[in-house]
Amino acid sequence: MIIWVASYPKSGNTWIRSIISSLVYTKDGIFDFPSIKKIDQYPQRRFFEYFTQDYNNIHEIKKHWITSQQRINLDNEIKFFKTHHLNCKVDNYPFTNKECTKGTIYIVRDPRNLIDSISNHFSKSVEESKKFLLTSKILSPGKEIELRGGNVITYLGSWKEHYKFWTNNNENLLVIKYEDLVKNIHQEIDKIIAFIKKFIDLEVSDKKKENVIKSTSFEALKKIEENGKFTENVFVKGTNEKVKFFNKGPDNNWKDSLPKDIQIELETKLKNELIELDYL
Repeated sequence: MIIWVASYPKSGNTWIRSIISSLVYTKDGIFDFPSIKKIDQYPQRRFFEYFTQDYNNIHEIKKHWITSQQRINLDNEIKFFKTHHLNCKVDNYPFTNKECTKGTIYIVRDPRNLIDSISNHFSKSVEESKKFLLTSKILSPGKEIELRGGNVITYLGSWKEHYKFWTNNNENLLVIKYEDLVKNIHQEIDKIIAFIKKFIDLEVSDKKKENVIKSTSFEALKKIEENGKFTENVFVKGTNEKVKFFNKGPDNNWKDSLPKDIQIELETKLKNELIELDYL
């Protein structure tokens, strides 16, 4: 059964997966990349190759979301899967269902802070990043920088759609705010541990928890990237230069850089969600 680690891009998914993999797949809690690779990404071609090779056609792929997940779950083992996909229906085809999904950890980040991160990661202007965040979209393999490496067509939606579709009427849901990770990492890790314990046997000593916190800090992960050992950053489109994945992290503050007109537009169009998440 699948436990989704779901988020809109640049919201802290890598941080949460680093924490989970260190908790579940290491003895001492010290983060390493072989462990994070045990949390696979969905959708990817290898999960669909038994059903179709038409990876760029949403109306073909939608038919096989459930069947591909049923195949993944044949061994009845708990598995964590990273996804940026919208938890939606296309026509009458759902992205997932209760039979395939055991639970969801959803990571959310203040969209005002996402603008700068999206701009850096996808090599977009601030205005383009705002449109990216506010506009519903389907991302195609080979056309979007984040879809290199075997992914299939992905329904991302807008930030608002993504948040609403994953959190509305979702059983066994844990919502983690990026900002809470920054403010009180001990409290948030305790929430994650308690959630995971619902589904698997997990013993975490105080020493292991401290190792997880230390080895998955932004500074520690950034150092790994600087040493050339981070493998998830992507190339700037049309170049052989990699985008800096761990850019500003907790130091990214929209109050310092976000143009006032874009701030007002985001706060107007996303008012209800920002209030609900206590961002306003």
